[in-house]
Amino acid sequence: MIPIDRRSALRAAAGAAVAGALATGCTDGTAAPVPSGARTNANATPARAPAPAPAPRRFPGQPAEIEHGPRDRARVALTFHGQGDPATATAVIKEAERAGARITVLAVGTWLDEHPSLARRILDGGHDLGNHTLHHTDISDMAEAEAYAEITGCAERLRRLTGSIGTWFRPSRTQHATPLVRRLAARAGYPHVLSYDVDSLDFTSPGATAVTRNVTERVRDGSVVSLHFGYADTVAALPALLDALDRRGLRAVTTTELLT
Repeated sequence: MIPIDRRSALRAAAGAAVAGALATGCTDGTAAPVPSGARTNANATPARAPAPAPAPRRFPGQPAEIEHGPRDRARVALTFHGQGDPATATAVIKEAERAGARITVLAVGTWLDEHPSLARRILDGGHDLGNHTLHHTDISDMAEAEAYAEITGCAERLRRLTGSIGTWFRPSRTQHATPLVRRLAARAGYPHVLSYDVDSLDFTSPGATAVTRNVTERVRDGSVVSLHFGYADTVAALPALLDALDRRGLRAVTTTELLT
């Protein structure tokens, strides 16, 4: 039998050794023993990674380039070109959510590089997130290899951030895709190119009243509206625009919902 005084000394030495290892971060590579009085939470749930974002899907009966949804449902899709000041983008998202609206964001790849957290913010709000090329230059004037790199460059950034290449592709600097760009988008994994039938012209900075008027004078059931994140007029116009849509019984939904 070990004398009591020696047992106490051994316990003190062992405690000092463990404390020293914890303080220095140096161990022999084995796990430290759990003290007999300590409890572990065997039922603790490990943190889960966010679920991958939705992938592109084919909508039977829809053309390769979609300009609008069904004309017999009181729904519209507000689509935003994702570029510009992140504070302006966040203000747009919050205003849409305040009104119970869901939007579609077509993000520029280099913008995602600069503001990667916005990809998950958009998805977590229940909105659609898609591809608006890597650099937002005129894709219609590009050679095949360059245009394909613009599409896949943004797609890879979306995949890295969200697990998906995004639900939609919209060509940059043009309302309509050329036949070549439509083929390249399909090759990259997008069954449809997303166009629009209503242009807000907010990128010309005409003032909030004009932005609202440009939309409300042209919008109808099934419309896809083109807007932009990077302009103060868009943020200022959004409350009146959403109220006007609501008064007309038009519900602002994602493009996926519009076509489903």
